[in-house]
Amino acid sequence: MGSRCSRVDCRASASLVETNEFAGEAPIRLALRACSALQFCMAEIAENLERVCEQIAQAAAKAGRAAEDIELVAITKTHPAERVREAIEAGQKLFGESRVQEARVKIPELPSNLRWHFVGHLQKNKIRHALPLFELIHSVDSFVLAQEINRIAEEEGLHPRVFLEVNVAGEGSKFGFAPDTLREQMKSLLALPRLSVEGLMCIPPLAPEAEASRKYFIDLCQLRDALEKEFEVNLPHLSMGMTNDFAIAVEEGATLVRVGTAIFGERSKRQKN
Repeated sequence: MGSRCSRVDCRASASLVETNEFAGEAPIRLALRACSALQFCMAEIAENLERVCEQIAQAAAKAGRAAEDIELVAITKTHPAERVREAIEAGQKLFGESRVQEARVKIPELPSNLRWHFVGHLQKNKIRHALPLFELIHSVDSFVLAQEINRIAEEEGLHPRVFLEVNVAGEGSKFGFAPDTLREQMKSLLALPRLSVEGLMCIPPLAPEAEASRKYFIDLCQLRDALEKEFEVNLPHLSMGMTNDFAIAVEEGATLVRVGTAIFGERSKRQKN
């Protein structure tokens, strides 16, 4: 990673050295400082990824699981393609986006061999744009949305892989199936011919302590087990756990964790707005 920074950014610094040879040292120091900052930024993302992977491995070992059974989805929401490239150079290949419009701009700027998952609320008017971009949608949160995805997938000749989002805490501010509603509609969901339903997803309530999420992860795992038994279906995946609680999620059976801030850092106020 450092060599790439040296090859591109420090070369620009060298140019500044030449053009400012008689103009004093301040521009030179500024250019070199900019290069150093970029090198630090790239190293920071690599170190963050390594730290997250270590925490996943530790949590998996604690639960008697293999770390290889858990996939890390690096969430790139609001982060530019340049930041994503730094994660790619550190070895990350699976990324997640929560806004279709942002993904339509960002994904074509990056290598075509990456894998992309959609993790946000999917509006019906964005389905046709989303389906070709993402190998998996984590957030099918209603039967009506599932029907619409199925209809458009048939028109486009696609077979989307999806997870069903469950509102595990019954929060009015969040999307997702209530557990009882999902049980009532599961047969109809499984009958949609174009959808491959592969698991469940949840977002627990925000809490100051990661341990507070554990009961919701347990609930989702138990719901998955009950649905598999009742409907004789295989639902191998549980998408649960984010920056604040992904280690707890791994301990309770997550097969995918969705981590952004712990890798790329906090978003700016401008980005958040």
